[in-house]
Amino acid sequence: MSNRIEALHVLLHQHAPACDEETVYRDRMLALLDSSGDPLSRGHYDPGHFTASGFVLSPDGKSVLLILHRKLGRWLQPGGHVDPDDADLFAAACREIHEEVGLGELDQVTPGVYDVDIHPIPARKAEPAHEHFDVRFLLRARSTVIDANDESHDTAWTALADLADRMTDPDERRVITKLQSLAPPV
Repeated sequence: MSNRIEALHVLLHQHAPACDEETVYRDRMLALLDSSGDPLSRGHYDPGHFTASGFVLSPDGKSVLLILHRKLGRWLQPGGHVDPDDADLFAAACREIHEEVGLGELDQVTPGVYDVDIHPIPARKAEPAHEHFDVRFLLRARSTVIDANDESHDTAWTALADLADRMTDPDERRVITKLQSLAPPV
């Protein structure tokens, strides 16, 4: 077992799911780690592979940075595939955030994993349909200045109270509730 897989095993075992749905996701992730092949590899399609993302809070903690994903056409948190040279999934999430929106100075708000999710990815070009086993971290930006790349149609700092207006997929309700509980008192 590689060091990255062992580290992810520890992170997932330490993660306390917020609900039954998240417990199922975490348990499926642990089973994937124990299966054959390299579940951190983008080419692992059965049933899928790990990705890493981050919910990035604004410096004042009142908004979350979302990107309008070019391929999926949905407002999502920045993140993506794990590269072979990423030390771990937290490093992958930070790299992806930097590549996608230009934010490099990020502070981790909560230790370890903030949320886990498994979602389907449709087949396209040379990739069959598969699942992304997304490990999510909660971060705070030191600046609201962003420099988005071409992977997104748009980016927006979205007030915690308004997340449901942008993240409209029913599967996102669970994490919206979780994020809205972070809203600072008025």
